[in-house]
Amino acid sequence: MLIDIDENTGYTKVWENQPYKCPECNGMTANMGLDFESPKKSDLKAWNHIRNLYETGITFHSCGCSGPGYIPKDKESLIEFLKEKKDIYIKHRRFWSNRIVPKNDSEKSKDWYKNSEYLIYIPNELKDGTNKNRKIDWEKAVVYWSEKIEYIESHLKKL
Repeated sequence: MLIDIDENTGYTKVWENQPYKCPECNGMTANMGLDFESPKKSDLKAWNHIRNLYETGITFHSCGCSGPGYIPKDKESLIEFLKEKKDIYIKHRRFWSNRIVPKNDSEKSKDWYKNSEYLIYIPNELKDGTNKNRKIDWEKAVVYWSEKIEYIESHLKKL
């Protein structure tokens, strides 16, 4: 999902990935979230767009306080949205590829002040140590962002 960069994208819980049945035909369907409003059955263009959103990880889940965040309204805006995400991911990969690890507390403090936008978006699996002595495996971070770029590129090709 794209939630790691755009914190307003959605609210993720295990139950969102459970299989669901259509209330009308009883066939399997995706849980698009409580904020989802289905288009008319006959609006095939809208349903194709909903499928594209779902396949790229965009759903209508939220905690209820701020809504699901930005949802692209058509194919063109979805493509633009994904390209913007890809640019952000490339920026993050570039940061980690050129990372100079701070050596002392003073450098760490300056590093956090200067680079917090990159440091906070790393998943916990790539972090080690304590809060005071946090270490991030920069090589794994490069791989992480490279995989996210590939994910976006694969979805862009499908669109």
